[in-house]
Amino acid sequence: MTNKIRYYAIVTGGTVDRPQGLLRRLEHDDGPEDEALHKDMGWRWTSMLVEHENGCSDEDLVEVSHAQARNVVQHLRKRFADS
Repeated sequence: MTNKIRYYAIVTGGTVDRPQGLLRRLEHDDGPEDEALHKDMGWRWTSMLVEHENGCSDEDLVEVSHAQARNVVQHLRKRFADS
């Protein structure tokens, strides 16, 4: 069962309003599961959050609210459709 979901905008080369991507961390009873939103609008596993936490990533991540995440999804849906 998912207890909590946290969202992170990838703001490297962008802003929170116009990020390069979106990540989410699903908190389960047996530990977290990290996923990235892909061009097909599906969520798939990623190591980017763990790498960022360990200082092994050049990506700039900013935690965003659920409302902000919904806006980011809309922005990325349009951006991905145009590419």
